[in-house]
Amino acid sequence: MPLLRMPAHEFLDRCRKDALARDLAECHRLARLGRLEDAEIRSWRNSLPALARVLDEAGLQHVEVLIEYQLALSSLRADVVLAGWHPSTSQPSYVVVELKQWAHARALPDTEDLCLPGIGNNNRAFLHPVAQVRRYCQYLQDFTTVLDAEPDPVAGVAYLHNAETNDVASLLDLDPDRHGRLFTHSTRDQLITYLQSRLSPAHGTTAADELLHSPLAPSRPLLRATAEEIRLADRFVLLDEQQIAVSLVRRAVKKAHEADSKEVLIITGGPGSGKSVIALHLMRHYAHDRYTVVHATGSRSFTRTLHHAIGTDKPRVRELFNYFMNFADAPKNGLDALICDEAHRIRAHSIRHRGVRQIDELLDAARVPVFLLDDHQVVRPDEMGSREAIDQAAAARGLHPRHIDLNGQFRNGGSRAYEQWVLRLLQLTDEPPTEWANERNFHVRVVDSPQQMEDLLRAKEAQHLTARITAGFCWRWSDPRRGRLVDDITIGSWRKPWNLRGESSLEGVPPSWLWATDPDGFGQVGCIYTAQGFEYDWNGVILGNDLVWRDNRWVPNPQANLDPALSRTDPDTFLRLIRNTYKVLLTRGMSGTLLYSTDPETQARLRQLAPAPLPKQPAPITMPGI
Repeated sequence: MPLLRMPAHEFLDRCRKDALARDLAECHRLARLGRLEDAEIRSWRNSLPALARVLDEAGLQHVEVLIEYQLALSSLRADVVLAGWHPSTSQPSYVVVELKQWAHARALPDTEDLCLPGIGNNNRAFLHPVAQVRRYCQYLQDFTTVLDAEPDPVAGVAYLHNAETNDVASLLDLDPDRHGRLFTHSTRDQLITYLQSRLSPAHGTTAADELLHSPLAPSRPLLRATAEEIRLADRFVLLDEQQIAVSLVRRAVKKAHEADSKEVLIITGGPGSGKSVIALHLMRHYAHDRYTVVHATGSRSFTRTLHHAIGTDKPRVRELFNYFMNFADAPKNGLDALICDEAHRIRAHSIRHRGVRQIDELLDAARVPVFLLDDHQVVRPDEMGSREAIDQAAAARGLHPRHIDLNGQFRNGGSRAYEQWVLRLLQLTDEPPTEWANERNFHVRVVDSPQQMEDLLRAKEAQHLTARITAGFCWRWSDPRRGRLVDDITIGSWRKPWNLRGESSLEGVPPSWLWATDPDGFGQVGCIYTAQGFEYDWNGVILGNDLVWRDNRWVPNPQANLDPALSRTDPDTFLRLIRNTYKVLLTRGMSGTLLYSTDPETQARLRQLAPAPLPKQPAPITMPGI
């Protein structure tokens, strides 16, 4: 939806009265879109009048102008979408306009779609405006049902109204196409001619209404591309409850689609029980069968890794892998299915609407919302994704969710015993902790020091196995200094940096969202936010002083924890969340886990529960023929 819509003649009139920027700011405030930067207001005041004058000179006074048009299931907004009728076909026609105030810009060498605005030593790269508007056009077409059947419904232009062509010459090296053409002040007449070729002078109100009232759902070409691209799921055979879950969800979607009904499904399972594999199978099946489906999580690292693994060749496929927060304004039951993976990460409250719960937004977004979760992986106070909470939210709508429990255990070497051992160790069940007995497929060991842990795991890496070290959030996390990570984690003489955080990048160091999967991630220690949702062969876990063993029970020590998300929690909440945190960290490995605690009494308790195995006796020598 746009912040404002109006015919082009009113658009010009408001610009002449200098009222448009003020009106947009008020709409922005009423929509509760957060803080509005002064730069955004300046861009409205400077750029929108330039477009208004072009439309007036083109004789397009009755084209409908949709300003700050929000893309479906996204927080991104196109500057302007023009709605009207194609002069040749008399079919609805839409032009997405990206406006830039730049007077100078140059293409960034050795890239296809980046540029550097301004002059001098500006090194901040921006997406090429043509590449930007192309993505907006494709996204609009991919998620707007009314455009699905039209052969040529959407075009895109980038208008650098302050620039002369000679001052942005290298930007023209990016070839134009229907979804992206670049115009400058020098080529303003060509822009007018191009708009006249896409839009007739007729009133565009009805065309705008068709766009705004269209169901928002993935288009058939996008679903077809997704079905072709999601091959990751085929690497895994679904067994027992996993296949039952997929079959039940597919049945629910088919019934809901045919009867225009609604059903909620909750799939619970421990770490590695196949929840995400089920999600990918469902995505591929639904895309193949042309049902409208979107996958969503609350984890940036997890979603970006899916983008990396699945959609590298076709970025459009990434549009179907989204975030929980982007369904705040989704049409009610607009999707056939919404696959909420890692649903324990659902936030308590809507990101955009005060007084609204995020779970309610997700329940409303599809005929069949599917929640895949682990009750023991809620690790932040603002997360509420549990089976009980979803049950209550669904019941408030008169819905009774179907529950599917995944009893299989795949991540930890197929060892359900290890998962139960961890739950008992952390007193997350009513059963007391018990001594671990090594299994053929999974091994647990308490090491003497972090250095011994690193040496043992490095040896696993040398055997072409994956290994990572994680730790409780008990050390400061510094920004890189002089192009190097800081060794914040210091235990005796052993020093290591945390993984790189945020969107930062350093040579030889993977970004945070690739820490668990990139071979170079072994050199840094991961935290709960980069490890959750991922797996590796061998797992090293350092328990900090924020959770210590005293008098036969776990005692929380919030003062030792430096996670800002936990800084204001009460002691009971802190204990629940910190035990869940270590439960997640302890269950990332598929073949084995090495443990170490910085607290001597806790370290002694761990040794009681995971004693060193007896040395193996040498196998008898067998001679041929004996």
